[in-house]
Amino acid sequence: MNIIITIAVTALVVLYAGLFKAKKALLPISIIGLLTSLAFVVTSWNTNQVFYGMMQMDNFALAFSGLTILGTVMILLLTQNYFSKDSENIAEYLTLILFALAGIVIMVSYKNMSMLFIGLEIMSVSLYILAGIRKNNFASNEASLKYFLMGAFSTGFLLFGITLIYGATGSFDLEVINKYLVGNYTAVSPLFYPGIILMMIGLSFKVGAAPFHFWTPDVYEGSPSLVTAFMSTVVKTAGFAAFLRLFADTFAPLHDFWLPPLMVIVCLTLLIGNVTALYQKSFKRMLAYSSISHAGYLLFSLVALTSRSAGDVLVYASAYTFASIVAFGVLILVKQKTGSDNFESFNGLAKKNPLAALVLTVAMLSLAGIPLTAGFIGKYVMFLNVMNDYRIFLVAFAILNALVGFYYYFRVIVAMYFKEGNEVSLDTPVQYKVVLVLSVAVTVILGIFPSIILNLI
Repeated sequence: MNIIITIAVTALVVLYAGLFKAKKALLPISIIGLLTSLAFVVTSWNTNQVFYGMMQMDNFALAFSGLTILGTVMILLLTQNYFSKDSENIAEYLTLILFALAGIVIMVSYKNMSMLFIGLEIMSVSLYILAGIRKNNFASNEASLKYFLMGAFSTGFLLFGITLIYGATGSFDLEVINKYLVGNYTAVSPLFYPGIILMMIGLSFKVGAAPFHFWTPDVYEGSPSLVTAFMSTVVKTAGFAAFLRLFADTFAPLHDFWLPPLMVIVCLTLLIGNVTALYQKSFKRMLAYSSISHAGYLLFSLVALTSRSAGDVLVYASAYTFASIVAFGVLILVKQKTGSDNFESFNGLAKKNPLAALVLTVAMLSLAGIPLTAGFIGKYVMFLNVMNDYRIFLVAFAILNALVGFYYYFRVIVAMYFKEGNEVSLDTPVQYKVVLVLSVAVTVILGIFPSIILNLI
C-alpha cells in the first residue's frame, strides 16, 4: 500500500508545484517519488501482504510493480524539453503519468475484481487525457477520441463479464471464485462461461490483442511519442500482469474451456501484427503493429499453465519494455530534428550519431529475438513453455511470424548503416544518453544472464 500512496502523493505534489511555477523541480520530485516507491517494492519483498481482502502485495505484484515503476522512471527521464514546446503546463503531463502508474500498481496487485476495475479506470482515464493532450493537434485529438470510445466499449465487456461471474459465485474475491470452481468443477453455473469469455475480450482490448486491436495503430501514432512509449511498455505490462493473475490462477480449473478461444486470439494477433507491420512506412506505426505481435507472444504464457508462467511473462515484458524505450527515445531525437518518423528519417544515422544508431540496433535485435539479447530469452522461454505441452504447431507458426518480424526490424538497421541521409547533426542530451545506455545494458545483461529475474517470482 505504501507504493500506491507514495505515487499518488508524488502526483499531487508535482501538480501543486506546477501551480507555483516551480518548473525545474517537477522532474526531480517525480523521480524521487518513483525511486522511493521502488525502495518500498524492494523492502516489501517476500512479505505477501493482503490489504482489507482487496489487494495482495505478493512477489508477483511486487515484481511487476517494480518493472512498471522502473519503466516509468526511464520514460520520465526522456521528458527533457519534450513537453515544453507544446505547453507551459508541464506539471499536468507528469501528474497524469503518475496517476496512471498508481492505477497500474492496483491492476497488478488486485485480489478482488472490483479493484481490477478501479485500477483499470484510474489508468485509462489518465491515458485518455494524455493521448489528446496536444489540443491543437488533429491527430492527437483523433487518438484520444478513438481511445476513449474503444476503451469505454471494452470496459463494458469487462464489467458485464465481472457481473456474470459474480452472479455465478456470489463474490468478487479471486480466492472465493477459485474455490467455487474447484468445489463445483462438474456443476459450474451456466453464467460463469460467458463471463469468462467477456472478461477475455475486455482484457484483450486493453493489451491490444487481435481481433480487438483496431484502436492501437491510430492511437499510438496520434499520441505524443513519449505517451506512446508509456502506453506500449508500462501499460501493456500491467495489462498482461492482470490477465495472468486472473486466468493463470483463478480461472485455471476451466483452462480447457477458455483455451480454444485464446488460441484463436494468439494466432490472429501474431499474424495480423507481423504481416501488417511489413507494409508500414512510418517507424512509429511499425512499432504499434509490432506491439500487437508481441502481445501474441506474451499470451503464450496462458496457453500452457505452469509454475514458470509468471516468471516467463516478467522476462518477456522486461525485454520488450527496455528495447521499446530505446526505440522511442531515438525516435523522439530523430523526429525533433527531421520532423518525420518515416524510415527514411533514419538514413545515415550511424554517421550522424553512432551512439543512437548502436543502441537502436541492439533494441531492434532484441525485439526481433536475436541471441544474446533479452528478446531472444523472452521468446525462448515462451516457446519452451508451449513445447512442453506438445503444441508444436503453435510454436512453428510463431517462429514463422518471428521470421517475418526480422524484415521490418532490420529495415531500420539497414537505413541507419547502409543508406545515405542528410548530414544534420543529431544531438543527444545527457539524460537521453543515460536512459539509452542503461536500457541497452539491461537488454544485453538479461540476454546473457536471464536467471537474474527468470526465477524471481
